[in-house]
Amino acid sequence: MHKNVSRLLGSVVRVLAMAGVAVAMVGCGAMRGGDYPAAPAQAATPDYNYVVGPGDTLNIIVWRNPELSQVVPVRPDGQVSTPLIDGLVAQGKTSAQIARDVEKELGKYVRDPVVTVIVTNFVGPYSEQIRVVGEAAKPQFLPYKQKMTVLDVMIAAGGLTDFADGNRATLVRSAEGNKRYKVRLDDLIKRGDIGANVDVLPGDILIIPQGWF
Repeated sequence: MHKNVSRLLGSVVRVLAMAGVAVAMVGCGAMRGGDYPAAPAQAATPDYNYVVGPGDTLNIIVWRNPELSQVVPVRPDGQVSTPLIDGLVAQGKTSAQIARDVEKELGKYVRDPVVTVIVTNFVGPYSEQIRVVGEAAKPQFLPYKQKMTVLDVMIAAGGLTDFADGNRATLVRSAEGNKRYKVRLDDLIKRGDIGANVDVLPGDILIIPQGWF
């Protein structure tokens, strides 16, 4: 009887020991996060041009033709409509490209039209929006702006939640085939380490995991 009890207790101890090792391994792996390289501090390129997306607002100015000048929204299908023009594709184009397209269409009705297009409300195409998911105070998408950084993104997202493990955050870079980089948000936001601030690029996704307590 005593031998059976001893064997049973021994089995229980071994099971508990194995479980403890497994939990420790999972915990260590979680704390380490993915073995991703650190995000490069500088990534923005000087030749970036903003491209229009659904939800943007365009101020189309036709010189000496105020009746043809309009402030129009870019529809969900990426097109705009103006006097004499219906269904002009704007999505994925710069303001200068749209202006040339409008001139071409108006040239059928107006002699030598001169057009300027100004973007007055910025949303941008989905492919270029910055997305913040996970343990941000306000997960959301943001229009990309030239020389935008992770700090800019986190200010817009309201910082981290109390449950965030910011130093295990991951930056997924679609411009590089969804390559993953690690970023140190705790060091940047809570400790003021400006060296942890890095550029973001159009289409980046910032993933902030929950911490282990």
